[in-house]
Order: sequence, then C-alpha cells, then structure tokens
Amino acid sequence: MTELVLDASVLVKWFRRQGESHVEEALALRSAFEEGRLLLLAPPLLHLELINLAGRRWHWAEERLTALARLLKQLGLQWVEPELERVAIWTARGLTAYDAAYVAVAETAGAVLITADQLVLSTATEIAQPLTSWGQLALDH
Repeated sequence: MTELVLDASVLVKWFRRQGESHVEEALALRSAFEEGRLLLLAPPLLHLELINLAGRRWHWAEERLTALARLLKQLGLQWVEPELERVAIWTARGLTAYDAAYVAVAETAGAVLITADQLVLSTATEIAQPLTSWGQLALDH
C-alpha cells in the first residue's frame, strides 16, 4: 500500500469544489484512499486548517462546521505529530510552520507529500510532488 501525506491544499478540494482547481485529481486520490489503495498520513493541524478555512473563508455556519469536525475525526487518516526540529528546519528554508509540518511528517515517514502549493513544491523538491501528477495516477488505476 502506498503511503502519502496530503496537505490542506489537496484535502480542501474534498469538501469544497467551487473556485478550486484540480478537483478531479483530489477526488481521485480520495477514492483511492477510500478503496484502501492509499494510506494517508497527516499532522493533526490539518483538522484546524480545514475548520479555519470553512469558517473564515467559506463562512460556514456552526452546524456545518461541527459536521465537518465530526467527519474529519472519522476520515481514517493516520495522524502523525511532526518532529519540531524538522519543522524548524523547513521553516528556516522559507515555509510557514504549518506547511513545514506536512513536509516534516512526509520526510520522517519516507513518504511523498502531495500538494497544490507552489512554495512547498519549490522548497521541498525531494519530498513534495504536485497534485496534478498523483491525481492523474489515481485516475488511471
């Protein structure tokens, strides 16, 4: 089974399609995950990032936000606390600490980080790969 780390720039497309690009690829990864072909790792801050987006940017009401919180707990992702030293290293290289957490989890696990974030792609070139490549692979299987 393939282990991947998906950051918030990918998972956000699982919950809102409007205004998002490469939704089809993100949903193909979700299908592969739900079919048991992928093991997905993520730092626990993913919960907070998605709830923050839904509340602040999308202006979701309390009921919808609490439903999202319940769904996030049930998703079945493997939650991995990032090593703080690795987060610090990636932050020093120009990433936010939030983005660095995803890179640190992928680096420690020896997994690929799938992202739609150009800064992450250009900073963590040996760890991060674009959603467009992996989403297409999931679509092809």
